[in-house]
Amino acid sequence: MDLNISFEEIEQIQNDWGNSIINIGKIYIGKGDYNTAAKNHVKRFYGYEEGKVLFKPTLASLYPFRLTVESAESYFVGGNPKFPRDSGFALKPWINVRFENAGIIIMKQYAVSMGNYFFRDLDEKEEKVEFSLGFFRSENGNLKINLHHSSLPFDPVTVTKQN
Repeated sequence: MDLNISFEEIEQIQNDWGNSIINIGKIYIGKGDYNTAAKNHVKRFYGYEEGKVLFKPTLASLYPFRLTVESAESYFVGGNPKFPRDSGFALKPWINVRFENAGIIIMKQYAVSMGNYFFRDLDEKEEKVEFSLGFFRSENGNLKINLHHSSLPFDPVTVTKQN
């Protein structure tokens, strides 16, 4: 069995990750169990069960690094008093997530991708976010994320106002 990661697998996991974020929001709007959906999202896509995960979400300021399952889940759906500023990124809700990879590097059973992803909300407003993702082949053969860095694009106007 070939355990090497392919470009197609990277694109597929990115697409699946985006659809899962959309699904969490749909469940939230429908007053369903969005907390379980977030738990499933983190378990499915992130490699916390197999080792260290370096996750730096976009809109996390007080606790910018999410190195545990609990902190990652809180980022996506909020409601955890340990992370009081988390409002739940996936609860926006988003209706579309699309990835534009600037590049993908594959090193057999490990890969990294970097680029922009675009989140569209119910008002059709699209938010551009920059990302870097690291993937590894898990023990069961699935791809998992062990590096996720996400940030808003540099805005020179904001920086000038702050200085």
